[in-house]
Amino acid sequence: MAGIQPNPRVTFRVAHEDDSILVVEKPSRVVTLPGLGHEHDTLLNGLFATHGHRLAQLGGDRAYGLMHRLDRQTSGLVMVALTTEAYDAMFEQFKRRAVGKFYWAVCHKPPREMTGVIRFPIEEHQERASRWASMKKSRVSGAGRPALTAYRVLEASDIAAMIEARPVTGRLHQVRVHLAAIGSGILGDDWYGPRSTSQAAPRLALHAHRLKFTHPVTGEPIDVRTKWPGDLRRLLTRLHLQRPDLKPVLDQAEHEFGGGPVGEEDAPGTESDD
Repeated sequence: MAGIQPNPRVTFRVAHEDDSILVVEKPSRVVTLPGLGHEHDTLLNGLFATHGHRLAQLGGDRAYGLMHRLDRQTSGLVMVALTTEAYDAMFEQFKRRAVGKFYWAVCHKPPREMTGVIRFPIEEHQERASRWASMKKSRVSGAGRPALTAYRVLEASDIAAMIEARPVTGRLHQVRVHLAAIGSGILGDDWYGPRSTSQAAPRLALHAHRLKFTHPVTGEPIDVRTKWPGDLRRLLTRLHLQRPDLKPVLDQAEHEFGGGPVGEEDAPGTESDD
């Protein structure tokens, strides 16, 4: 990723900013990091247009401040460190799984249990996309790495369900794979959802709506939240579901998943757990 080019045409909403930490809301269909076919139109290119003088100082070894990523089709909150000290401190929080990441997902039906913890191990694999290219995907497999996602059903209708998921580990596409594994595939997911759900939404109905962490400098608790995305509001109307951001905040915000180790630690910035 040497020589990141600023691109002011990549826009985003700033959800939180101080001298050390920036949290932005990534739109759907925007890639987080530059790569083949997306060298100049990613979230990082947009961040360099607004904060490039600070991110360049962190350098590629610290992912130019990006603490984690979201998949292209997923919208929502992404954390960016603005100093080396903040990056190193947040790196340790991610490594200890002390950062709370919360997603809203519109699924084609609710799971059997209204709250629960999904503990299926997840394995990455290559799947051929065309004669000349392959893509990295994930699947539930006994040979996979430990993975844990807590969830709760916020609302259910006859034809859909609004689920809040909290991935504790950070496996590739973890929320999508885990919800599909319990029979609640996300609408608009043409990789992991049932075929009937892939065309049921204008895009993947998954939004990273909340980040909870301890400020790396002041030590104060930070709780950043965002609203339900505008491009999916008609979907909720059609499915007779309410916007989750208009409901009272539930007290059980932590998704009880018990204590004890889950598996090996994760380095931040290496996977997208959506």
